[in-house]
Amino acid sequence: MLNPKTSTVQNVLRIILGAFMIWAAIGHLTLQRQEFQSQVPEWVPMSKDLVVILSGLVELVLGFGMIFLSTHKVKFGIALAIFYVLIFPGNIAQYVDGKDAFGLDTDQKRLIRLFFQPVLVLWALWSTGALKALYSKSK
Repeated sequence: MLNPKTSTVQNVLRIILGAFMIWAAIGHLTLQRQEFQSQVPEWVPMSKDLVVILSGLVELVLGFGMIFLSTHKVKFGIALAIFYVLIFPGNIAQYVDGKDAFGLDTDQKRLIRLFFQPVLVLWALWSTGALKALYSKSK
């Protein structure tokens, strides 16, 4: 897979997104575990705590990869975008079930949050050059 050159702005935003993922991972693994459990849909056939711990570990790997493994940034960008898609049902479940967490204590706030997930997907793909790599690979 290509590793296209990215701008300074893209690199800074990639690092910020990586730091955000590490911060989220720390929350998953420590003080915010219970709040993250509220986002695990009831139909997931695993312990909610295990899902939160495993997703926190994935976030940790993705965050560090986004920051420190720039030679593999496209792969990490694609992996992070896929991760955001995979966790989206949890955000939908939080909205549908009306569960309060992270200050999302109204249906309106929970609904608005749903529209930020595509932004995160695009951020991961754009900041790593994955959009460019995927586009040139399709030609």
